[in-house]
Amino acid sequence: MEIIILESELISMMSFQLWLGKLVGLFYQMEPLFLQDHRKNPNGDVSLRLLQGPRPAAVNSTAVTSSSSHMVPQQTPTASIRGVNSGYRNSVEYNACHIKGVYVPNASPYDLSTSTRSQSSSMVRDGGEQTEIHPLISGSMDTVDDKQMVEIPQKSPERDFSGTPYIPVYVMLPLGVVNMKCELVDPDGLLKQLRVLKSVNVDGVVVDCWWGIVEAHAPQEYNWNGYKRLFQMVRETKLKLRVVMSFHECGGNVGDDVCIPLPHWVAEIGRSNPDIFFTDREGRRNPECLSWGIDKERVLRGRTAIEVYFDYMRSFRIEFHEFFEDGIISMIQVGLGPCGELRYPACPVKHGWRYPGIGEFQCYDQYLLKSLRKAAEARGHSLWARGPDNAGSYNSRPHETSFFCDGGDYDGYYGRFFLNWYCKVLVDHGERVLSLAKLAFDGTCISAKLSGIHWWYKTASHAAELTAGFYNPCNRDGYAAIMAMLKKYGASLNFTCAELHLLDHAEDFQEALANPEGLVWQVLNAAWDVSIPVAKENSLPCHDRVAYNKILANAKPSTDPDGRHLSYFTYLRLSPHLMERHNFMEFERFVRRMHGEAVLNL
Repeated sequence: MEIIILESELISMMSFQLWLGKLVGLFYQMEPLFLQDHRKNPNGDVSLRLLQGPRPAAVNSTAVTSSSSHMVPQQTPTASIRGVNSGYRNSVEYNACHIKGVYVPNASPYDLSTSTRSQSSSMVRDGGEQTEIHPLISGSMDTVDDKQMVEIPQKSPERDFSGTPYIPVYVMLPLGVVNMKCELVDPDGLLKQLRVLKSVNVDGVVVDCWWGIVEAHAPQEYNWNGYKRLFQMVRETKLKLRVVMSFHECGGNVGDDVCIPLPHWVAEIGRSNPDIFFTDREGRRNPECLSWGIDKERVLRGRTAIEVYFDYMRSFRIEFHEFFEDGIISMIQVGLGPCGELRYPACPVKHGWRYPGIGEFQCYDQYLLKSLRKAAEARGHSLWARGPDNAGSYNSRPHETSFFCDGGDYDGYYGRFFLNWYCKVLVDHGERVLSLAKLAFDGTCISAKLSGIHWWYKTASHAAELTAGFYNPCNRDGYAAIMAMLKKYGASLNFTCAELHLLDHAEDFQEALANPEGLVWQVLNAAWDVSIPVAKENSLPCHDRVAYNKILANAKPSTDPDGRHLSYFTYLRLSPHLMERHNFMEFERFVRRMHGEAVLNL
């Protein structure tokens, strides 16, 4: 028995969905004849096989959702990328995956012809393993009674970013792209990834130049070999390059997957003089970066910390002169503290801090205490030459302390004096380093990174911001002085806390009285009010459309009457997970919208 569908009937259908529904209904009406004919002639030719095995029990119209994925791939990339293609040969195949309640038969050797199998895309994973991807069914599926059900994505209205300002997108390279011997790790694999990024019009990449690698063994002995080869590859792929002068340790923080300590010779000095590192009230040292108390102290083999930073930056500028002249290096981000950010290391995981603890003040090394003593004597209150003794510990809540609670000592005479001094040390450090960076990189844009400390933002004291060095209680703007300093040296601002989704932390936000949106609003306006270009980067891994939409909404505020927007965005970071087919399709879509291009809302 054969069921024949005339071409003229297909043409008369208004849509593929209506045609398929009619076809399935026709089959169910003829099912008794089909079974009768099959019993009479079990070896007979049946041209149309919609079902393999018994029909499943009644299933709700909403498709079963798989726990491993949340959305069917939404868009076909414009460029052909090996291992990162859409898998759909035409719009009919695409629509077939989006029909509500579509029943898909189990895979069998007869389902795919040789020609169809040849069009299946494959993904090359670590170690060379290949996994085949079905060209038609590439979304999330679950099994019901041995049958596969395609997940139906829930559409939601999206803002149209076509025609909006072009915002460059940069991708941060892996932390360990250059090893401790200053050798480029897996250059062939990296080159392929750079070409893939270029194929979807990513503007450039960002790389950390680690002080602990380049000047590892002896003062002023610099090894730039691995970075030379990396920069040449970036130039070959016609990408731009933004470089971070990383004067901090890597390892022990969220997202750190490698360990890169400070230079060995610095660690040797630290063993005999641990006061070169930030210190908390209990005397615990933090070797993540150097204390700002030694900025002008000659304790580093005859040099001050500021001189060490300047010599390093000057060596880089001389070594990579041609990349500056060619315009390949478009910006230098200057590391100013832990994680390269301008802040105190007030929340060290290695010392037991956990979110949403308020953190602790980091001013108890002998050099910062000497600075505090001078400030107290100049004020005429020598008894104020101490840190607060009622500010709790790393994991305290504001209301549990006499210093940070509502009406607490933070807003008293001593509290105001101490916090003014603590914040001034931070701003002065930024000013010293950026002034020398501007000198070393004359003619090149420089930037500084600021972190978003958003927990306890809805309290009066903003305790977590205070311990980090941002004097930003509810009755004071703690970011104006920082923006004035950046403006003075022509530096732009790179601000984290950009994705603002953190859906898994919704309850934590409520408990911690956090307000990331409010913090972003304050910081962006503080910068824009003095005409400082603002860039952002995501602080946590980001692969889903919800998070991308949050970033886009903050990058191009629809309600800003002046049409202000980000100067560029940095995506953290290049990884095998990003290169997975569905994740990369979402990323490409995000890049196009950042560039102001039109995309389909699929």
